[in-house]
Amino acid sequence: MKLTQTKLCLLAAIFFVVVDNFAFFQHVLAVFPLSVKNLGFLVSLTIGLTAFITLVLTLVCYRRTIKPVLILLLLVSAAASYFMNNYSVVMDTAMIRNIVETNLHESLDLFNWKLVAYLCFLGGLPAFLVATVEIEPVTWRRSLLTRITTGVTAALVVFAMILSFSKFYTSFFREHKPLRYYTNPTYYIYSVGKYVSEAYSSGKAIAAPLGTDARIVRKGHGRELVVLVVGESARADRFSLNGYRRDTNPLLGKEDVVSFTDMYSCGTSTAYSVPCMFSQFGRDDFTDSKGESNENLLDVLSHAGVHVLWRDNNSDSKGVALRVEYQDYKRSDVNPDCEEGECRDEGMLVGLQEYINAQQKGDILIVLHQMGNHGPAYYKRYPKAFEKYEPVCRTNEFDKCTNEEINNAYDNAILYTDYFLDKVIALLKQNSEHFETAMIYMSDHGESLGEYGIYLHALPYSMAPDQQKHIASVFWFGKGFDVDRAALRAKAGKPYSHDNLFHTVLGMMGVQTSVYDKSLDIVHAGG
Repeated sequence: MKLTQTKLCLLAAIFFVVVDNFAFFQHVLAVFPLSVKNLGFLVSLTIGLTAFITLVLTLVCYRRTIKPVLILLLLVSAAASYFMNNYSVVMDTAMIRNIVETNLHESLDLFNWKLVAYLCFLGGLPAFLVATVEIEPVTWRRSLLTRITTGVTAALVVFAMILSFSKFYTSFFREHKPLRYYTNPTYYIYSVGKYVSEAYSSGKAIAAPLGTDARIVRKGHGRELVVLVVGESARADRFSLNGYRRDTNPLLGKEDVVSFTDMYSCGTSTAYSVPCMFSQFGRDDFTDSKGESNENLLDVLSHAGVHVLWRDNNSDSKGVALRVEYQDYKRSDVNPDCEEGECRDEGMLVGLQEYINAQQKGDILIVLHQMGNHGPAYYKRYPKAFEKYEPVCRTNEFDKCTNEEINNAYDNAILYTDYFLDKVIALLKQNSEHFETAMIYMSDHGESLGEYGIYLHALPYSMAPDQQKHIASVFWFGKGFDVDRAALRAKAGKPYSHDNLFHTVLGMMGVQTSVYDKSLDIVHAGG
């Protein structure tokens, strides 16, 4: 088969619109239902999107680049279609960052034969056709003229569609902005460009010093030992401590804990939330570049002389623990509690007592970054003994599971977190004679479990449902810790967020510094 570059770009654009934009049109139809009133607009949207993709392809596809570019876009768009169609995720800048920072183990959890089918039939087959087609040779003058004509024509078609249905498009662009997040491949191309631009502009930033005036000014003379557990994908409404119908916290329910029922995350993904929750900046002011170019809570504590240790059973610390002691517990040669490639959170506790004993002077903060409820393979996150709720979903293809099976697997993982946190408390109790002890548990973000047809997390914050933002958070204090427990319980139902963590930890550890704001300290601020 022999085609001109223009025809090949147009055919590719039609293929993208017809095959790879199912999620986009599904969401559009939810807002603009198929009816006589909306039919013209929906047809114009299809034509306009085809013209816009043609315009984009015309700008990036030359005789020597057209085949490599189209083959790459076809394969990537097939993968994007799979995740958008099956989990209702969007390929924004945050998702691109998640993809870049995802390790091999997490990637394998997402792999299945349905994804292979998408890649083969929606990506590989059309990519093969593109690879075998013969491009008609033309002179560079003819090629340039054709490209200009095609580009101008495509742009005019886009404007004509918008002008013809201006009332609809005003609503589409102003009131329903999230719809454009589902366009494939245009939005992920934009997101990749934005991510690369931000990464390039930030470069290898040297973190600006923060809280170098920090010092310990506690009234008491005892040493402090605080364990901060960073949870993963744990929703507030799945903790029985917060009123969930299932007893997912049988062990924590027997402890003297305070569960904050109205806690919200800074973001909807680990890559964004973790740096944000350790930052001095609140959610409204935090950006990735600010997180990279400024020291964080752990650095301030180090300046005050606190021994800081980060143990990780997740992907990594997302840059938070670059300047403190870091230990990777995703490795089976380090974590003794691993089976079939899955390392359990409990393994992070092995050897902690020896670390504590080795610190002869000063306070200690230990951060434990959980694998927790990382999806979609919830069934892998807990040992068989914790499979209380059955049947469970034993695949990462949610369309093969009932909603009950997905929720059962998720709740079993919460049950294991309850056990893990109880083990942390037990460790702190055995050190209470020599330290003032405390535990803070706070999840990085929540998780969608099929509500509104959405699964997993990482939707843009403005469009993410509460399930991805309303997080579990539990505090525990040893008997010797100087805290007004009654006052704290009285505040347990008040609205808090990741914005409070930075100042709460500083206040709990008695650190005086110019960057501490008592009004944001959950423990010490007035009611």
